Amino acid sequence: MARFTTRAILASTRSPEVRQIPSAVPIYQAAAFSSATAAELGDVLTGATPGYAYSRIDNPTTAALAEAVAELEGAEAGLAFASGMAAIHAAIVSVVRAGQTIVVTQAVYGTTRDLLVRVLAGLGVTTEFVDPTDFAAVDAAMVRTGSPLLYVETISNPTIIVSDISALAGIAHRHGAPLLVDNTFASPYACRPIEYGADLVMHSATKYLSGHADVLAGVVVGSRERVDALRPLLVDAGGALAPLAAFLVLRGLPTLALRMERHSETALELAAWLAGQNQVERVHYPGLPSDPGHDVASRQLDVFGGMFAFELAGGREAGQAFLDAMQISERTASLGAFRTITSHPASTTHRQLDAAALRASGIAPGLLRCSVGLEDVEDLREDFELGLAAAEAATR
Repeated sequence: MARFTTRAILASTRSPEVRQIPSAVPIYQAAAFSSATAAELGDVLTGATPGYAYSRIDNPTTAALAEAVAELEGAEAGLAFASGMAAIHAAIVSVVRAGQTIVVTQAVYGTTRDLLVRVLAGLGVTTEFVDPTDFAAVDAAMVRTGSPLLYVETISNPTIIVSDISALAGIAHRHGAPLLVDNTFASPYACRPIEYGADLVMHSATKYLSGHADVLAGVVVGSRERVDALRPLLVDAGGALAPLAAFLVLRGLPTLALRMERHSETALELAAWLAGQNQVERVHYPGLPSDPGHDVASRQLDVFGGMFAFELAGGREAGQAFLDAMQISERTASLGAFRTITSHPASTTHRQLDAAALRASGIAPGLLRCSVGLEDVEDLREDFELGLAAAEAATR
């Protein structure tokens, strides 16, 4: 008989036999998986045999998440990453090479812009930013740069511009380039860019896919060929998602439709109300018939989403006073959760941009971005009234 410590190790690592199907995907909280033979281990590591060897390479829980999101997006395959930015980085780097110029929407998440103009620029990749609603300008940029990809956001962060995925996919494909789409603001419930011609779709699963503000995760989906090209970047750059994090995102997916319906209904009511307030110069929300993106959104989105932005007449000072007066909405930089979150992009998500870059991105000094939560709309409207009163007082 083996000695005590050996027996303790063997006894505590013996997997139980489970013949029934669990009601939730199990958390495979293991760094490594043992094979029956050395040959099997080699085959698993080389991909000759399906299986798992090391969780940085693959893990059953994270694989289940990637497959689930791919199914919801209508894609062939997917990969889960440690964060949305890890997913975005891998998607871009899987296509671009040093010395190339890529074409990207002008209205883009601040850290994505930072990745492009600071990190990738240092590796010999340059970026040309374009207005995604100006198809002639997009086409001209693709011709001028010979870009290997076109990158857009379904709904832009933070200016809520809706990209016409079908039109942009047509432009990209005419130039032999794939269309990469960050679908975080929409979620696959509101929009599935693959159906409109996108080639790779990225999510910060931290946001709507999870919905509970308690996990960081990212996912990329697309054709099996394109997703296979991402795998070395996941494995070798160490961007693997932890199994517990994958479990937490999986927990959120069953309620995604219910949450997005509630987010959208409340956002539309609040956006319409804000549009009639004297202190508000402009409201950006595709559900409003007056919004420039309303027609595209009506064709492309199943719901208009829970994100809107609005510009206060008093500029930055008014925006900060508005935020400080709110009692229900959280003052933070995330989005897509059960609780309403309001932020001032110029000093948070897009803090990396100088005044000229902010103007070029359409981010006014008094622009506030709101991720509408699941609270009662009457309470949120009262909270916004507090903010408006404070903004007005601060700028008298």
